[in-house]
Amino acid sequence: MDSTQNSSETGHFFGDYLRSLSQTPYKLRKRMLATWTPDEELNQVRLRSGADMKRKLYGFDLVALGVGGMLGVGVFVTTGPVARTTSGPAVVISYIIAAISALLSSMCYTEFSIAIPVAGGAFSYLRVTFGEFLGYFAGANILMEYVLSNAAVARSFTEYFSGAFGVENPNSWRVEVHGFVQGYNMLDFPAVALILLLTLCLCYSTKDSSILNLLVTIFHIIFFGFIIIAGFWKGNVGNLVSAPGGFAPFGVKGVIDGAAIVYFSYIGYDSVSTLAEEIRNPSKSLPVGIVGSVLVVSSLYCLMAVALCFMVPYNEISDKASFAMAFQKIGWKWATHLVGAGASLGIVASLLVAMLGQARYLCVIARARLAPAWLAKVHPSTGTPLNATLFLGLCTASIALFTELDIVLEIISIGTLLVFYLQPPSASRYHGSSIKDGGDYHSLVHHWSSSPRFSNT
Repeated sequence: MDSTQNSSETGHFFGDYLRSLSQTPYKLRKRMLATWTPDEELNQVRLRSGADMKRKLYGFDLVALGVGGMLGVGVFVTTGPVARTTSGPAVVISYIIAAISALLSSMCYTEFSIAIPVAGGAFSYLRVTFGEFLGYFAGANILMEYVLSNAAVARSFTEYFSGAFGVENPNSWRVEVHGFVQGYNMLDFPAVALILLLTLCLCYSTKDSSILNLLVTIFHIIFFGFIIIAGFWKGNVGNLVSAPGGFAPFGVKGVIDGAAIVYFSYIGYDSVSTLAEEIRNPSKSLPVGIVGSVLVVSSLYCLMAVALCFMVPYNEISDKASFAMAFQKIGWKWATHLVGAGASLGIVASLLVAMLGQARYLCVIARARLAPAWLAKVHPSTGTPLNATLFLGLCTASIALFTELDIVLEIISIGTLLVFYLQPPSASRYHGSSIKDGGDYHSLVHHWSSSPRFSNT
């Protein structure tokens, strides 16, 4: 009797298991295409973090964070190598093309940030419009870009910081391990120390981190002004065309390839959109912070690229610490220490903002149950995603310890470019569905034109 009952229960168990297994493709397809409404993102999903992030940021904080996040990365990491091997003096055109793309994409981010002011950035926007699969693909992709680019930037900090002390070979501050593969055998402990220090700062307070960024960014812009003025004063316009191949020695293809690489510089404005849950007035401050920071940074990037090519012919630009070496070539050796110190400050600011953004991406991905739930927790005292910040800080430090800059640099920009280009069709689909359903959609033009300043005219 018992054996018959056990056999029957076993049969029912396997039958239920097979039925569930047969429904897996349907359930998987349903989950992949499932979309969430803005109301669910703002209310239901956000509750999974436990405590709320603290709203302490204003519009000027966002502009400073956007500028600080982008400045230093593009100019001091990519401009020299791209000018020397990819675009030549036409690197300034590459920056203009990348700036136009970033500006258009930033407007799409602004549209979404007004309608869906949550910390998930591209992940949340695509999840609402195209479903969880595409949202997860974008979120995981840009999260990988953040971790890799932060590791690359941290290693470049060692190069410039050592230059501030007159050390010409940055590898003298690194530890070589002969048993490791070439490209992974130079251990960079200063980069690891910087990442861990900033991780602790971000865990403590977002507002205090913003104040630190504001101070660093002010000094950094002053420093940029010095380089631009010095480059135009001491440089020679003939250097733009005198080197072999002229202004665009690698042709149109080189200019376009250069634009794809320097687009890495604009990842900072995406970090601003991830702070939507920590801004006092997101609908007013986010458009100013995102678009304003892209415009300011684009102008400075182009001027810095021209100044570098004024000082040195493109084929003589150094791959490492390009601006510091350029000052040596024009006879201003004393300025190389200043360049090293100023670039180090800029790299600290850009790294701070990028690490701020990557933790909020992971926090919101975990809220959606697409990563372990403990990564979504917000600390009730600090109002920061503590677990996500610590986890990604350790991941970034591990990569920065081993991996050379040139190994990760080229794979960063293409993935970032792909995710940013997904935003325009996403915005179009979201607005189209809102109008079709008779709902009230929020657009950047509609938002500004309905403000008191415009409605009374």
